Amino acid sequence: MIVGTAGHIDHGKTTLVRALTGVDTDRLPEEKQRGVSIELGYAFTDAPDGQRIGFIDVPGHERLVHTMLAGATGIDFALLLVAADDGVMPQTREHLAVLSLLGLRRGVVALTKCDRADAARLRSVADDVAALLEGTSLAGVPVLPVSAQTGEGIEALKDVLFQAARETGAHARLNESFRLAVDRAFTLDGVGTVVTGTVHAGQVRVGDELQLVPGERRARVRSLHAQNRAVATAQAGQRCAVALAGVERQEIERGQWLCLPAMAMASERVDVQLTLWQGEARPLRSGASVHVHLGSASVLGTVAVLDPPALEPGQSGRVQLVLRKPLGVWHGDRVVLRDASASRTLAGGRVLDPCAPVRYRRTPQRLAELDALSQPDARSRLAALLAVAPQGLDLRRFAAAQGQAVVDELPAGALRHSDAHADVALGAAQTEQAEARVVQVLADYHARHTEELGPDSARLRRLALPRLSEPLWRALLARLQAAARVQVRGAFVHLPEHGVRLSATEERLAQKVAAPLLAAGFEGAWVRDLARDSGEPEALMRVTLVRLSQRGELYQVVKDLYYPPATMARLAVIARTVAAGQGGAVAAAAFRDATGLGRKRAIQILEHFDRIGLLRRVGDAHWLRADSQLFLDDARAEAPL
Repeated sequence: MIVGTAGHIDHGKTTLVRALTGVDTDRLPEEKQRGVSIELGYAFTDAPDGQRIGFIDVPGHERLVHTMLAGATGIDFALLLVAADDGVMPQTREHLAVLSLLGLRRGVVALTKCDRADAARLRSVADDVAALLEGTSLAGVPVLPVSAQTGEGIEALKDVLFQAARETGAHARLNESFRLAVDRAFTLDGVGTVVTGTVHAGQVRVGDELQLVPGERRARVRSLHAQNRAVATAQAGQRCAVALAGVERQEIERGQWLCLPAMAMASERVDVQLTLWQGEARPLRSGASVHVHLGSASVLGTVAVLDPPALEPGQSGRVQLVLRKPLGVWHGDRVVLRDASASRTLAGGRVLDPCAPVRYRRTPQRLAELDALSQPDARSRLAALLAVAPQGLDLRRFAAAQGQAVVDELPAGALRHSDAHADVALGAAQTEQAEARVVQVLADYHARHTEELGPDSARLRRLALPRLSEPLWRALLARLQAAARVQVRGAFVHLPEHGVRLSATEERLAQKVAAPLLAAGFEGAWVRDLARDSGEPEALMRVTLVRLSQRGELYQVVKDLYYPPATMARLAVIARTVAAGQGGAVAAAAFRDATGLGRKRAIQILEHFDRIGLLRRVGDAHWLRADSQLFLDDARAEAPL
């Protein structure tokens, strides 16, 4: 359990922590000289059952609330201090607002310096504190008089803390991927670079590779200290020091996160469920400039209120925060807003979507997505989001945003495509609608083009579902084919009951050109050459070859240039072989050399492979589609010509 102090300056936070733990958390010479905490301090004590309790001692000065927030976001239990002689003070109120807006429900109030007040004064201050807590998340917590000087009440306070530690179960985010909010970085002789912070989620082990976010710098965990003890594993709910190999101290700053590379993400737009503090005098409206505190980071940002149009004091709603620079952020993270002058705490809430959209952020569709993201657990959020996502969901982005490495399973009936390049899904209802749409579009196409076998896959997608991602389109087509609702012949798609029939003359020509087409090899055969060599009219030859290509029995690479399936299969083998040697890319020059073709013809074939779905064009490179099954089952593709 991690306990965080809070309270006005000079109300005895550091002194009380020393009385509870024996540790002076003021480590800087300036702090000792002035008697005022400037930076976060850390201490630990052991409960009778052996559980170690960590303390984060925060500064109480009004100008250092940003430092207080850097430590407060990861605490489990609040220790709010109010001096018996001073009573409730301005930073008492602001620190209480911070604790309440962070959603803390467990805590205790220590009436410090009780040796300086009589019984009547103690009762009066206790009543003031109880009234102050009313309506906050800490309403009803115990209020204990203590004195660090005389020891009065210290044992009773320890008992409250030890009991809270015993009642602390497994951390709510223990099963998520590891994340630590960095609040300090330094170098130790013989150890190297060390970062400290609170583990917000998951577990980490010695030897794990982690990434600094924002940023792409990766480092290996050399050693770990959790709750001030050397350990092999640290987990959520602990203070942790991580010794890192492969990164310099100068590359790290407070506000960054250490996390697993698979879930590394940073964002400049965040959708949040926000509550405006009840003590505010005015509503929160779009356009307000704020200081955004998240994890151990602080950054300037602007508020865009989504629903309702403005937040009244004490009211909750959805807002988008537009940040001046990217922050590491994940679903469920707590966020606190302070005003533009950093003089008071305004609001706090919970992150719904760490990668919020720039446009259409107030549409009914977007608000439905935020409803889905408000569900209590990741599985429910996934199911609800799939149900309202018309074009499907990027599962890798979703998993990372949820603080998870992967999505293990989907709701029944959902469509999924997963490979090295993409992991996407479409909800069950949307999949059913998409299937019906494809079948209807094919039926309409056949009615208008009775002489054709059907459109090619790319054209059918443009006609039926132009906004559906290509990976999901291929998965949908495969499902329809497996269910015998459509047939795929070469690059063409048609309904099972529809087919292109050849006339007797066309059948005769098809048999006549079969051998010349094969003999043409990788260069392919032109209509004019086949017509000349066979003594047939060129127009008739052109019509016949077009109909053969519509039946999937020939491939037309460019106008009037044809290849039989056997040759295309062998060219596909070469393309796959080239891709395997170049990390998945098929460069035109490498394909040209492997086939012995000229550059122009090699590029024409690669572009044809792009169109039919074997490759995909990215810039000047053609990348092999890892999920493409084209030509793999063709026995004729065993060896090149």
